[in-house]
Amino acid sequence: MMTSKASESSAAAPLFDLQGLVAAVRRRRRLWCVVALVGLLLGAAFAVLRPPPPAAATKVLVAHQDDQPNDTGTLIRTDVELLGTTRIAAEALKSLKSSENPEDFMQDYRGTGLTNNLLQIDVTGDSDADAVARAKALADAFVADHVKRMREAANAEAKALRDQRDRMRDELTKVNKAIGDRSPQSEDPKESASTESLFARRAELNSRIADFDQRAEDARVGTPRVVSGTQIVDAPRALRHSVPKSMVTNAGIGFILGLVLGIAAAAVGAVVAGRPVLRREIAAHLGASVIAELRRPNRWWQRRSTRAARERLTTTIARTVRGSAEPVSLLELGCAGSTSLIALDVAKELATDGRVVVVDGLPGPQLTKSGQRQGDPSVVSGAQAAELPQQVRRIGVGSVAPGTAWTDLQYLGSQTVLVVRAGHGSATWLHTVARQLSDQRIPVIGVVLIDPDPRDRTDGTLWDGLHIALRGHSERLARQNERGQLRDERQPIWAARVPDNDQEAR
Repeated sequence: MMTSKASESSAAAPLFDLQGLVAAVRRRRRLWCVVALVGLLLGAAFAVLRPPPPAAATKVLVAHQDDQPNDTGTLIRTDVELLGTTRIAAEALKSLKSSENPEDFMQDYRGTGLTNNLLQIDVTGDSDADAVARAKALADAFVADHVKRMREAANAEAKALRDQRDRMRDELTKVNKAIGDRSPQSEDPKESASTESLFARRAELNSRIADFDQRAEDARVGTPRVVSGTQIVDAPRALRHSVPKSMVTNAGIGFILGLVLGIAAAAVGAVVAGRPVLRREIAAHLGASVIAELRRPNRWWQRRSTRAARERLTTTIARTVRGSAEPVSLLELGCAGSTSLIALDVAKELATDGRVVVVDGLPGPQLTKSGQRQGDPSVVSGAQAAELPQQVRRIGVGSVAPGTAWTDLQYLGSQTVLVVRAGHGSATWLHTVARQLSDQRIPVIGVVLIDPDPRDRTDGTLWDGLHIALRGHSERLARQNERGQLRDERQPIWAARVPDNDQEAR
């Protein structure tokens, strides 16, 4: 039955838990806040250490022969591309008497079409004066090139029209000669019709010759309009650079890029690490319900709610220890300091009933550095605990972090409370902890979650695991006293378990 439930639970588990990912990214806010701050500082430093070079700008009004009111900007885009040619760059460098390569000079300026007829030229230089001189040389070179091209186009058009007119005049001469050779006294109808067609052709040729003359004249007349219309309307001037404004802009860009990069790194790290954060996930992987949660203790101050939760947890664990004839241990994963404080608080609570000793099984000196004062419970090592009399109550404190000596955990307590920091252990390691404790026949009373996600609204209670829940502790003790032996009922929800007769009867 449990096997089918486990398979159904694994089948219902989503392939990608968005809620867990968001919680994991939110918990790593220190990472992406630091990256965003670094981006902000780098952006501001870049604006100070690498200021933009001196720049100048000028605006040129460009008149075109084929200007149309409905033009979509094709002509001005053509002018922008022509500005970025080696011919314009070479002419500007020639006027500047510079030996710089035109291809290199083209990298120092750019053109922008503001409207259909307004072109802005932005140039950088070694100094403000150099940038202004370059901008003026470029504007003059562009205007001269544009005027030259317009004149050449107009002259070519006028020449083509005049050539066509001359051909028409030659043909008109031939027609006039043919008309003059005809006898005016001829009464032949055919000859009269031919004469009339010659007169009609002469009239047509005269009309076309006049039209070509007019068109050639219009082509010549339009050139001065284009020449006078193309001019510099905004004299070259140096652009002022504001360091504070640049710092604010670059800092904002760096902050946004750093924030995005930090959040992306936190999300990728959370997916790759696979460290559960939510109560629901931690309880499922450990196979034990979350009985309490505490914020990470602060050395200088604590919230009132944190102190109240710590007192409630102390009372709960002390009540459990009093009702058990077997020693209880506290095993930590990623929170040795918090576990040491919880163990000392529980020992103080139980000291009113008799002598209590805390057995230090931690790999580090957390208990010895916890700042014990006079009247606090004694802290002994594992070797000294064997010499204690049987009537002395013991509270073992150990670790289930990687490198743990699993066979030594049973000497700390025959049942345990796991104190786990959220987001510290991977899902694989939580499975390992649950399996190792099950192999050592150490039932888990519950899980205390340290530094949980404040926005976590998931339920950390395993409702189908009465045998591993704190609410079933008294019933388990009753069955143990009746049979005179320990029951190995603690298994996570992902492990198959055959129900015993007592459970089937219930």
